[in-house]
Amino acid sequence: MKNGLKLSDGMTELVAQRFRLLGEPMRLRILQALEDGELPVSEIVNALESSQPNISKHLQALLQGGLIRRRREGLNIFYSIADPMVFRLCDLVCSSAARQTRARLAELEPATPSNGRREARRPSSSGRT
Repeated sequence: MKNGLKLSDGMTELVAQRFRLLGEPMRLRILQALEDGELPVSEIVNALESSQPNISKHLQALLQGGLIRRRREGLNIFYSIADPMVFRLCDLVCSSAARQTRARLAELEPATPSNGRREARRPSSSGRT
């Protein structure tokens, strides 16, 4: 680790579990839905256009992982973010992915001639473009 911290085997496993937890797209979508505040399960289901059993399965995993919390009010169960640091982690990963994508796209762009204009593609002599 850059900060000189050597992770114990136990801490390494905890970090790996957190990354596995975040490796499921539906869980990331749930966290994104909860970013603005607490929601009942029914609103999460509607917002993500998924089934209640599927959302409940992912909510349980996020709850066990300590990323969200649950609150019961009458017959309704509300979920909210328990660890807002997850958004910083997602921002870091998104920023890195965006930089890598821009670099890959830059590699694919045609060279710019000295006049500053991009050269137009010329049709091939076979008639195919």
